[in-house]
Amino acid sequence: MASQRGRLTMGLVLILLAMTALAGRALQLQAIEAPAYASSAASKIQRAYTLHPDRGQIVDRNGTVMAASEPAVLIFADPLMISRNGIDERASMGPLETQKAAAAPKAIAKILAKYLGGRPEDYRQMVTKTESDGSLARYALVRRHVPSYTYDLIKKDLAAGKWYGISATQDAVRSYPAGTVASNVIGFVNSEGQGGAGLEYALNKQLAGTEGKESYEASTYGRIPLGRATLAPAVNGTDYTLTLDSTMQLTTQKALASAVASTGAESGEAIVMNVKTGEVLAMASMPTYDSSNLSAATSKELVNHAVQDSYEPGSVQKVLTMAALTDQGLVTPDSRVDVPASISSGGGTIKDAFSHGSLVLTARGVIAYSSNIGTTLLTRKMDKATFIKYLRSFGLGTTTGIGLPGEAKGSVPTAAMPDFTRDQISFGQGLSVTAIQEAAAVAGIVNGGVYHSPTIIKSARNGQGEAVKVPVSTSRRVISEKASAQVRNMMEAVVTLEPSRAVAGYRTIGKTGTAQRIDASCHCYRGYTASYVGVGPAENPSILTYVVLNNPVKGHEGSGVALPVAQQILSVALPRYGVEPSTSKPPKAVLEYQP
Repeated sequence: MASQRGRLTMGLVLILLAMTALAGRALQLQAIEAPAYASSAASKIQRAYTLHPDRGQIVDRNGTVMAASEPAVLIFADPLMISRNGIDERASMGPLETQKAAAAPKAIAKILAKYLGGRPEDYRQMVTKTESDGSLARYALVRRHVPSYTYDLIKKDLAAGKWYGISATQDAVRSYPAGTVASNVIGFVNSEGQGGAGLEYALNKQLAGTEGKESYEASTYGRIPLGRATLAPAVNGTDYTLTLDSTMQLTTQKALASAVASTGAESGEAIVMNVKTGEVLAMASMPTYDSSNLSAATSKELVNHAVQDSYEPGSVQKVLTMAALTDQGLVTPDSRVDVPASISSGGGTIKDAFSHGSLVLTARGVIAYSSNIGTTLLTRKMDKATFIKYLRSFGLGTTTGIGLPGEAKGSVPTAAMPDFTRDQISFGQGLSVTAIQEAAAVAGIVNGGVYHSPTIIKSARNGQGEAVKVPVSTSRRVISEKASAQVRNMMEAVVTLEPSRAVAGYRTIGKTGTAQRIDASCHCYRGYTASYVGVGPAENPSILTYVVLNNPVKGHEGSGVALPVAQQILSVALPRYGVEPSTSKPPKAVLEYQP
């Protein structure tokens, strides 16, 4: 009896211990570990995707699209889903389902190759991708920037074969409808979706917008209708309107390309600018490329020579020199200059590009004949500190702030420069400029003496359609109105000297430039830079054109190779922008006095 009672007691104790253990385990699962299990379960059914914003458009001043994003998708695979061909992991598969799932990777790879190109083998690794622990991945990138229509065809074939595991999200592709037009200004977007050059690079953050994110709960069979979901919408990028005129840009590029080809020049740049506002209407750089066909572009073609290249400007610089002299009251257009055949400077000799004996020129004649000697002699009337102050006020030696990447500063000597350097820079050697600097400087001088910093962005609107502040042109007086008129008088003599330099229907002003080029390989002068700046009309300057040809080999003088290009561009630009033809004739101008 006692033995039986002992066994019963022992049994009850064992049962009690078992129940206690079960209760403890239940408590652990339900109270202590429940949050962790819930979190793990939730993570397994949670899906999150990045929502890509539309990149902002870039259009010209007339609304012509220069860069835009077209609908496209990013295609990705779910290797785990493909391995089971859509069958839930928790469900067992029958023989037919197992056979179908085994064929899925090969079948899907074949469909992808059919529409995306390449061989099926190229896609097998994507659709069977594994994680570091050997388990099948839930995500593998297949292809970016796939046209939406192409993906629709892929989906159709997948549905017909009842294959699962391929999805897509929005991933717009960048297009450049204008091709090569202003490509050195607009730039391009690289394969990673980031701006790689030009405004696409400089404004990348604003153009790109802000990514969004969508998160939701899903099973193997798709989204759970009443599952938890969050949405942070993407914010589209900012749209920009440029000051460029794509039609004027095309005209300028064609004229410049023809000149570069006919002269054998290494490169060239041309600028068309509104003198009264500083707006850049065209900015051409040759050689160029097609932003839509980046793979065919070379490194030389990607350069925007108008802002990135520094060079010695040659005789166009005489416009700036005369502006400083006239503003100081040291020179008038009729000032007399005795010009010998040569003069000494720093142990060397300064000569003119044309042979002559002793001449007596007016300051106007010095500009018209482009006399280095005459310019040097007149500049020696001004102290060096004042001269340098004027050059810097004209915008030399610093970037213009136009907002294009890679803009060079150029270089201007200090007031402590030796006398021979002062002599050199008076006629455009011994200092360096960029084409946009020189164009803006001349524009300010002829614009009644008011300088406007050059601009290339006209306006902008963000993804919500709200106006966004953009850099605006800053203005400052650099010389007096009287001095400006005197310089214009001198520059008109450059055009009237040769009737062929005129633009039909308009009085225009201009200045040629022919400078020796510094060759970095020998640190010596080798080759030339030929240039011409033209402005019209003379009586009320509105439009400026500036053309530069770098190292031409078939002719090298600005008057012979650059002037005709600028003349051609100006003859189109003046009537295009509503500039009325001149109604007066150029004034009679004395260039030379008899000895």
